[in-house]
Amino acid sequence: MQRQGTGGSAVIRVRVAGVLLLLVHLLLVGWLTLRPLDVPWVTAANLEPLATVKANLVLGPAEAVRRIGGGLLLLAPLGVLLPLAGGRLTVSPLGSLARTMAAGALISLAIELAQTGVPGRVLNVDSLLLNTAGVALTHLLVVPAGRARLRRTRARGRGRARAPRRPDRSRPDRSRPPVPPVPAVNRRSDSRAPRASDCGTRPGGGGTVLREDAPQGATPTIPRVGIAP
Repeated sequence: MQRQGTGGSAVIRVRVAGVLLLLVHLLLVGWLTLRPLDVPWVTAANLEPLATVKANLVLGPAEAVRRIGGGLLLLAPLGVLLPLAGGRLTVSPLGSLARTMAAGALISLAIELAQTGVPGRVLNVDSLLLNTAGVALTHLLVVPAGRARLRRTRARGRGRARAPRRPDRSRPDRSRPPVPPVPAVNRRSDSRAPRASDCGTRPGGGGTVLREDAPQGATPTIPRVGIAP
């Protein structure tokens, strides 16, 4: 239960961080795209796809890279921040890409519609296409590899947590009382120990000496005695 609670709190922290970063990014995008511009004239709204992209390519490589790159990078962080705010690792890659692109397209469409009421801003369909393409590219480059790495890290962490710990035999186990040593018994000492009957005392109290058994002679015979009638 403790591991599940720890993992759940980690997911919540990731989601909260993703939501906060998403809000900060959207505030920055709103400040960049919805500020009034003091310009002498503005172009008409562009509803033809790729018309502005073609016009930018005519201006030269440097200007084309600046304008097209700006359109791609404006909402590109959403490709990472939206999945981060979701906080899910085991999802379908295609489904995640489709949801992220749809959310990025809706945010870009809301910005384009809001620009119609801002002085100096006009609706441009190419901005919608470039913004959505930037979200998709960022998602494909970062999110699948990041999710795969996080899944491997989580799997290794679970494997280490479930693996039984081997006892460290180099350190003594202080939880168990020490076993007293068993005295060794010399069996030969019992067989060679002198008996009390074999021991004697030296004259003059010099100590105890071993006494050999005297050799036994022949068995004595008792002569028969006749009894008078």
